[in-house]
Amino acid sequence: MTVTRLSPDGIDEAARLIAPAFLHTPQFADPSLSRALGRDTVVKVETLNPIRSFKGRGADLFLRRQAAAARHVVCASAGNFGQAMAYAGRARGIPVTVFAAHDANPNKVARMRELGAEVLLSGADFDAAKDAARVYAGTRPECVFVEDGDEPLIAEGAGTIAVELAPLGLDAIVVPVGNGALISGIGCWTKARSPRTRIIGVCAAGAPAMATSWRTGVPRTTGPVRTMADGIAVRVPVPAAVAWMREVVDEVLLVEEEDIRRALRLVRDTLGLILEPSGAVGIAAALRHDLGVASLATILTGGNFSPGLLRELAPDPAHTDHADHTDHTASPATH
Repeated sequence: MTVTRLSPDGIDEAARLIAPAFLHTPQFADPSLSRALGRDTVVKVETLNPIRSFKGRGADLFLRRQAAAARHVVCASAGNFGQAMAYAGRARGIPVTVFAAHDANPNKVARMRELGAEVLLSGADFDAAKDAARVYAGTRPECVFVEDGDEPLIAEGAGTIAVELAPLGLDAIVVPVGNGALISGIGCWTKARSPRTRIIGVCAAGAPAMATSWRTGVPRTTGPVRTMADGIAVRVPVPAAVAWMREVVDEVLLVEEEDIRRALRLVRDTLGLILEPSGAVGIAAALRHDLGVASLATILTGGNFSPGLLRELAPDPAHTDHADHTDHTASPATH
């Protein structure tokens, strides 16, 4: 398999090309959050844009470069990438068809349709929907199948986050890992421009395929995923993304479901933000693991939460303060 390498120069150029609506998102350190995590922590808030996630960066760059060839775009998505492609496609008059799993977050499905995408539900999970999308595009000459995690322009677009974080001189950047485009783009640029900064990925323990594949260097499919973090619920790794990650990622950690719930509550209570679960796994990793760094940034990747999430985050009478968060080396408390 030949893998197209990512380019830090390409990421620099992307930072000048991508639509302003997706660039220069808020990044700041909150004292309460940093105190709870036991280290200086910067959050990069990627929820304050037209699609409420970081995915607009890569989608905008891809269609900006490929608009002439993309007569009809087909992709698969848990919801955020599909919204990004729908938004970028609508801006350029390009039809977009998105395949999603039958149990996809209904809010995300509604948003994709609102943004102009045709959404077809197929398969029991994201990877089954992706198979259906690939078959659909393969039988229609006018269609271009775009796979998040395989297309270099999408990873380079996501990598512009690293350009914006660079002036902070951080010890580490902690990145949620779904298909791997985000961490690959961030890692590519950071290792070229600030090699001392550690790049740490985070997967849900209930969806460990990318973590396992990164460790072994061989894309390894797992059984059914079991995680509330639908945006990173990957069962079948993308080989190109595994290869990219092997070059630039220092570590990939796993977090449990209760870690994610704790992180969502902590972000709600300190930052006043409601994230979707995949957007909080960087915070979850800082809660669960001793990362061995004094300062870090993590990306709050999305805010398209499901209708039931607010019930998940209802106040827990057994957990009325953040005292237990200060011991970031301990296992999660039982709630």
